[in-house]
Amino acid sequence: QVQLVESGGGLVQAGGSLRLSCVASGRTFSNYVMGWFRQAPGKEREFVAAVRRNSYSTYSSDSVKGRFTISRDNAKNTVYLQMNSLKPEDTAVYYCAASSAVILGTQEYDYDYWGQGTQVTVSS
Repeated sequence: QVQLVESGGGLVQAGGSLRLSCVASGRTFSNYVMGWFRQAPGKEREFVAAVRRNSYSTYSSDSVKGRFTISRDNAKNTVYLQMNSLKPEDTAVYYCAASSAVILGTQEYDYDYWGQGTQVTVSS
């Protein structure tokens, strides 16, 4: 089992920044691809970004490319999502997820473990 705990969400004005963190425990963190997803009210959960085990490769959705950056620190068992130039449409609950697969998955079914989520609200 892998336990994931997100933090760093909050209320921010449009154009502002937030950094989300997700701390993992339970198994060897570096063995997992890590991803971030989000779910806005009334919408399905969607992929945001993912990072490989060794941090050498990342992938982001088109909607956040150039604004959000995913990174990880395997020594701290932590994955981050730096969010800049936030927009009201980024408002959602953000979830951290861990995948034992090799690929950089973009679908929910690619991931084995999930955190409880952290709320991000961007005001206009």
